[in-house]
Amino acid sequence: MNQNRLLARYRIETAYSLEHAAEVIAGEQSTGTFISVPGETASLKERFGAMVVSITETGEVMSPSLPGGKVPNNHDGVYKQGEIVLSFPIENFGPSIPNLLSAVAGNLSELQELSGLRLLDIEIPQEFSKAYKGPKFGIEGTRKLTGVYGRPIIGTIVKPSIGLPLDQLEKLVTKLGLAGLDFIKDDELNSNPAFAPLEKRVEVVMRAINRVADKTGKKVMYAFNITGDIEELKRNHDIVVKAGGNCVMVSINSVGYTGLTYLNKFSEVPIHGHRNQWGMLTRCPMLGMEFTAYQKLCRLAGADHMHVNGLNGKFYESNESVVRSIKACLEPILDGYSSMPVVSSGQWAGTAIDTYKAAETVDVMHLAGGGILAHPDGAAAGFESMRLAWEAAVQGDSLDNYANKHDVLKKAIDKFSK
Repeated sequence: MNQNRLLARYRIETAYSLEHAAEVIAGEQSTGTFISVPGETASLKERFGAMVVSITETGEVMSPSLPGGKVPNNHDGVYKQGEIVLSFPIENFGPSIPNLLSAVAGNLSELQELSGLRLLDIEIPQEFSKAYKGPKFGIEGTRKLTGVYGRPIIGTIVKPSIGLPLDQLEKLVTKLGLAGLDFIKDDELNSNPAFAPLEKRVEVVMRAINRVADKTGKKVMYAFNITGDIEELKRNHDIVVKAGGNCVMVSINSVGYTGLTYLNKFSEVPIHGHRNQWGMLTRCPMLGMEFTAYQKLCRLAGADHMHVNGLNGKFYESNESVVRSIKACLEPILDGYSSMPVVSSGQWAGTAIDTYKAAETVDVMHLAGGGILAHPDGAAAGFESMRLAWEAAVQGDSLDNYANKHDVLKKAIDKFSK
């Protein structure tokens, strides 16, 4: 790869030829506009213009995926679909995520020549490592802080998601800590509400965590949701760290890549990256951005943990897509930038087997809300059922066979597999 250029791969749909659409995209996102203008010389276009690297036709459809497109004269009703790769000069935007996005994902989806466009992947040049140092903790640092090796980090989410009084929150965290969980997180809905301000929430949660640690010797990792306006991130982070907290969480699509980058500059604990609002950006297959591209930008900006949904979960995303997301997070970029995939949504012990078979790794964080909290024998049994299920997965045993040896796992199957 030419380190002076960035490659971007797209899925497109057009009533025109793929070649014409690709040239329109390249021109619109670099030196050109809808008509030639004075000053757009051949030498300028050669230096600053985006170039079409490859075009691969993948199919045809008889109706447009997105509204608002135009068609050529004598259109035969066919819309061509394909994948294209464009090459952008780095000097157009420099090692800057916001300006990179203006180039590779700017006014493209609005182009009338397109009835579908999705950014599939980007290849990030080494120059970006000068401006973005990536996750400070990643998989290795998170394992060191939790003391968990050889298996996934198993955790849960505070439920009810929002509205839980502080005294009840303290009791819940105490119960979960005594249950042996590795990780607990705030729900993304709960950041700094009037009924439970962050500062008070940190106080009661850390009191519970420290009390449990004194008794068990294990300090659970708790991800406090510090999402807020840019100027709030430092204050919220410092509240957590000053109280002895060991993780903060932000909703990446709320604070943006710039907010995440800003937080990473001073963060002293891992950053748990939640991707809520993701479906709004990506659910249409001919619009938005593939997670493969998205997670690279999040890792550059400093996310130590990245949510990827879960297999057989409650959301629309296919298992194949979830597995691709897990593997994407584990694929090195710029010689490192490790980020731990967070498998969540509708998870319980029974999803461990399929997750391990498909992803072929234990380097994940596996979170279950109801799958742990609603176990018939309580949260400790819910955690143990998850741990045992992963043990069975790694050993190549079946869930049912392992459940015959472990009653706590059998009860989980009876409860959650209906």
